[in-house]
Amino acid sequence: MTPRDASDDSRWSDLDRPPLNAAALRRGLVREGGLWRNVRIVARTGSTNTDLVDLATKGEAGEGTVLIAEEQTAGKGRLDRDWTAPARSGLFFSVLLNPAGVPVTRWGWLPLLTGVAVATGLSRAAGVDTALKWPNDLLVTIGGEERKAGGILAERAGDDGVVIGVGINVTLRADELPVPQAGSLALAGAVSTDRDPLLRAVLRSLEEWYGRWLAATGDPVASGLQETYAAGCATLGKQVRAELPGDRAITGEAVALDGDGRLVIATGEGVQEPVGAGDIVHLRRA
Repeated sequence: MTPRDASDDSRWSDLDRPPLNAAALRRGLVREGGLWRNVRIVARTGSTNTDLVDLATKGEAGEGTVLIAEEQTAGKGRLDRDWTAPARSGLFFSVLLNPAGVPVTRWGWLPLLTGVAVATGLSRAAGVDTALKWPNDLLVTIGGEERKAGGILAERAGDDGVVIGVGINVTLRADELPVPQAGSLALAGAVSTDRDPLLRAVLRSLEEWYGRWLAATGDPVASGLQETYAAGCATLGKQVRAELPGDRAITGEAVALDGDGRLVIATGEGVQEPVGAGDIVHLRRA
């Protein structure tokens, strides 16, 4: 991890992409009795998730730690996919949570909770409509097509911690897209691409949803999480193909989320199969 604080770097390689203001973010997020207790920005690192899991495992980071990178060189997505983008073109950060009092069986809701929080925060601050693709993608609409503009990855950190990484493409331009299916808030017509207020809005939303979930001891119904996720999930109601571990795949309509956050797929054989892990492909109806 780069040891110097990114705010010390006054040389911008792209004037349209100023660095985040570490001091202002701390003033806006760290407060007595709040969730966020330590906000750090580094100029460049491989993966904020890897770094924060390492710090948590060593006992050098506690709940409420936020680690932000202006650039990631080895960002991780689901299924060991890479997540890379130009420096300061997005929000790349990880947070450490210790959901004490919540049964471990309900921890699988944390990535979905983070998706709801991110979508809510961006709706408020960027003025752009977003949707959630189960289980961890943030979608925007560009030219009438759904494009992936963000992703979420949760990893265990020791016995009682979870590190959640978030990557959001903010100002990525069309010629910088890694794949044609990618997008960014700017390309989706966001009213603001100022990363400081965007990050504050997302983290405040995450604090709000996490607190609500903790108060309900992780119950997705009592906290309103299951209903809210379902309402914003672009996957529900679509024909999908679920590519599962072991080179197995099933095709059908995504009809519901169950109490464990799994996607329930109704197959052509009349079977409703819950999927807890796998890659979901949205299919076009014939």
